[in-house]
Amino acid sequence: MRTFFRLLGRGVADLFLHPWAQLLSMAAVTLVVFLSGLFLMALATVDAELSASRGETVYQVYWRPGTDMAHVRGQWEELRHLPWLASLETYSPDEALDALARRMGETGAVGGPDIGFLSGKSPLPPTALLTFAPREAEPEKWAADTLAYLKALSGVERVAASPLRDELGKAWRSASRFVIWPTVGFLGVVLALVVGNTVRLTLSTRREEIEILQLVGARNWYIRLPLVVAGALQGLLGGGLACLLLLLMHWRFRTALNVPPLLLELRLPPPEQAALLLAVPVLMGILGSWIAVRSR
Repeated sequence: MRTFFRLLGRGVADLFLHPWAQLLSMAAVTLVVFLSGLFLMALATVDAELSASRGETVYQVYWRPGTDMAHVRGQWEELRHLPWLASLETYSPDEALDALARRMGETGAVGGPDIGFLSGKSPLPPTALLTFAPREAEPEKWAADTLAYLKALSGVERVAASPLRDELGKAWRSASRFVIWPTVGFLGVVLALVVGNTVRLTLSTRREEIEILQLVGARNWYIRLPLVVAGALQGLLGGGLACLLLLLMHWRFRTALNVPPLLLELRLPPPEQAALLLAVPVLMGILGSWIAVRSR
């Protein structure tokens, strides 16, 4: 057991035997992991933006005829502060009557009834037309909650709603699971190959030491254990530094693109994807060291 811990300590100390080679190798690992993280960040941002609804939905709210207009106008002011509201058109009973008269004129209703005598005593209800442009990850839940809120307003008799027009978002939500994980898997393979080869090339600086140990009859585990520990630490340090750089970049540029017309906010990769940025370099550091020694 004492020998085991001594070899572990030697594996840590081996990182400083050839500092320039180790530094360049760690820089290569950090760069590859950082670029992979940038790709995952871009993928997470696109997924979040396309998964969120970008369509429009329209709600037409009808109050009961005879509802006090002061009360209705107060509710109209409250509606103006609803999230994702793009426009609000309101009609008092007389304004609704005027709009109906103009519509009848535009349709060319020659000889239509003269409804001017109803001015001031319109039988039409107060009406509001609300247009929303939501960007929600769960548009169906948002639509149901909004509809329930409008129906619960005091004096409201009926609410008519149009469906969300968001074909791109719906198509992406149904296809994303067939796109994201194969892409992440391919990226993991590329990351593994690059990191593994980088670690193996670094061990070439210790070829003579490994050959001498083999010639004097050192057992394979005695040779491999320090190298495997050094490879794992190299992968861990390179991956950890790359993750810190990604966090710094996200903190600095998170809202850089959140301006019209883009309105994009950079998103960090999900935890399970971010874990790959640490796990893959460590595993490939171990595997690369093991294969490099075995091939001697």
